[in-house]
Amino acid sequence: MKLHTHLIFKIVEVLDLVIVEKKYADKVLEKTFKANRKLGSRDRKFFAETVYEIIRHFRFYSEVMKSDLSLDLVVAHLVKTRGNLPGEPEFNDFDVEKIQSRLKYKYPIEIQNSFPDWMHQLGAAEFGDQWPDLMKALNQQAEVFLRTNLLRTTKPELMAALNKEDIQTKSVEKFPECLVLIERKNVFVTECFKKGFFEVQDAGSQMIAPLLNPLPGERVVDACAGAGGKSLHLAACMKNKGKIISMDIHEWKLNELKKRAARGGVDIIETKVIETNKTIKRLENSFDKILLDVPCSGMGVIRRNPDTKWKLSMEEIDRMILLQREILRDYSKMGKSKATMVYATCSILHRENEDQVKWFLTETDEGKSWKLIEEVRLWPHKDGFDGFYAAKMERAIY
Repeated sequence: MKLHTHLIFKIVEVLDLVIVEKKYADKVLEKTFKANRKLGSRDRKFFAETVYEIIRHFRFYSEVMKSDLSLDLVVAHLVKTRGNLPGEPEFNDFDVEKIQSRLKYKYPIEIQNSFPDWMHQLGAAEFGDQWPDLMKALNQQAEVFLRTNLLRTTKPELMAALNKEDIQTKSVEKFPECLVLIERKNVFVTECFKKGFFEVQDAGSQMIAPLLNPLPGERVVDACAGAGGKSLHLAACMKNKGKIISMDIHEWKLNELKKRAARGGVDIIETKVIETNKTIKRLENSFDKILLDVPCSGMGVIRRNPDTKWKLSMEEIDRMILLQREILRDYSKMGKSKATMVYATCSILHRENEDQVKWFLTETDEGKSWKLIEEVRLWPHKDGFDGFYAAKMERAIY
C-alpha cells in the first residue's frame, strides 16, 4: 500500500487531538471519517490501526524518538512496521538507520510496554510476576466479538447470513451466543446489523447477563446501564418477557439504548434517568434481579481503549472506588427478599473487584443481608478476552 503524505498528516492531526488535547480516540476517529467520506476501506483500516498502535505504544515511540511530537511518533511507527519512510521532502531530515537502531534497544519493561510509571508500579504491586504478561496482553489489538440476538435469529443462521455479506466468523468456545470476526471489517453497515441480528459485545462482557440468570417474567434492574449492551442481553435471556428498568445518569446514553432496543426487537425495557438519590430510594425492594455494572478504571479493556493509559490517574481510581462503594451500598436496597445481584467491572484491579465485594459484605449494614454465591474472572493474558470481574450475591429472606 502506497502511503500518501496527506493521509499521514491527517493521522498527525488526529494524534494531536488525542494526545495533546486529551480527546477520546474513538470519537475523534468517528468524526474524522464522517468528514472524509471519500476515504476507501483500506485507507480507513490503515488510518485507524495506525492511530491506535501509536497511542498504544506512545511511551516507547517517544523514547525512541526522544520526542512526543505526533509526526515523530508516526515516523517511528512507520519505520518499525514498514522499514522505511515516504520519499517526500517532509521526511528527508529523519535518519531511518538511527531510528531502526534505537527501536532495537532494550528499554526498561515499563517503557518497552508503554505504561506510565504510576500504572506500572500499581500493576506490579497488585499482580507481581504476572504483571509483565498482563502488560503484553493489554497491548494486543482486541478482536471483534458479536453477540447473537436470539430474539431475531440463531447463531448458525447469523454466521450464514454474515458470510453472504463477505464477513467470516467463527464460534467462541464457552460463550454460546458469541462469534468472533476472522478478519476485521465494518459490521455496522451490514444488513444483519440493520435487522438487529447481533450486537457488538466483547466475549467477556457476554458472561455477565447469564451469571445474573434473569428469567422470563421477572423484574430486573440494570442500574448502570449506559448505552445498554447488557440490558439487551438480559432481555434476550428473558425471551423478551417481564420488565427491565435500565438506569443511568446520562439521558443521551439511554436514548441510544432505545434505538438499539427497537432494532433488536426488545420491548420490555423502560429507561429511567437517575436524577437524585430519591430515584433509587423510590425503587427499594422492587426487583428480583439487580445488575450493577459499575463505573470503573477500565483497566481490563485497555486493548480496546489504549488511550486509557494516558488519561487515567490514581486519583481517578480512588474516586471510582468511593463511587463503587456508594452504588453497592445504596443500589443493593432495590432487591426484594431472596433477590440476586451481580456486581461487575471491566477492571483487572483487586481493589475495584474482590476487595469491594468483601468490604460490602463485611463492613456495611446493608451487605450483611447478602451472601456471596460465585465470583468469575476473565484475564487478558490467560483467557485472551478483555479483563472482566463479576460477583454473584443473593439477598437473605427478610
